Amino acid sequence: MPVAVDGEVPLSGGDVTEGVVRVGDTVRRPVGAHTAAVHGLLRFLERSGFDGVPRVLGVDGLGREVLGWVDGDVPHRPLPAYAVDESAVRGVAGLLRRYHDAVAAYRPPDDAVWDELDASNADGPPELVGHCDVTPENVVFRDGVPVALIDFDLARPTTRLYDVVTAARHWAPLADPADRDAVLYDVDAGRRLRLFCDAYGLGRDDRRGVLPLARARFERSYAAMRRRAERLGGGWARMWDGGAGERIRRAQDWLDLHWEDLDAHLV
Repeated sequence: MPVAVDGEVPLSGGDVTEGVVRVGDTVRRPVGAHTAAVHGLLRFLERSGFDGVPRVLGVDGLGREVLGWVDGDVPHRPLPAYAVDESAVRGVAGLLRRYHDAVAAYRPPDDAVWDELDASNADGPPELVGHCDVTPENVVFRDGVPVALIDFDLARPTTRLYDVVTAARHWAPLADPADRDAVLYDVDAGRRLRLFCDAYGLGRDDRRGVLPLARARFERSYAAMRRRAERLGGGWARMWDGGAGERIRRAQDWLDLHWEDLDAHLV
């Protein structure tokens, strides 16, 4: 019978993935239907020389995936100052751009299984495999500088713009002030959105698509989170019961109310 590995240290901070532990210089995580596809992605990035993601080390005796530990600090709530200043906004955007440039050449197998329950994707043909969940809890910082992306459970084929919009939602943030972290309550979200797009290098035509895609993403995200809560339970149900749906609706309303100001910053 498999036994637990000595020296396991439970890791907290994620909303939905339970049973994540650190063992020495490794992280052990439960596997899912998407794990093989994610491992293929991470191995490609390792071969390409991109060092901003964890390394795949295999599967342990308990059937958990084994990833290399990425040294640094991962922000948790309430967010620390280093994770919310404008240099962090620019740094995360630059890291996302480097990830996109590195992964652009990757062609996943036709039978690759990605996240199945999230319909909040971009319209049109996919351009690359996006991370699709670049929240503060999924970025590793060193000395205040974003250096790596972790937790690729929601990765899937999508577009660059979708991944940019998904990330900017958290880093601008595109949210009602009542639902932001305290240190982000009164920030200029339009300015930060522009900083993010500037640092990523988003072109003018794509910038015109940011707000419409954000609006569509909120609508689809609401449906996707409700579906996950109903079908998967666990952390998804806790987030939904904790008001995730209401926060998405408030973000939609806030976006509509501030559309003209945000658009002026963008274009």
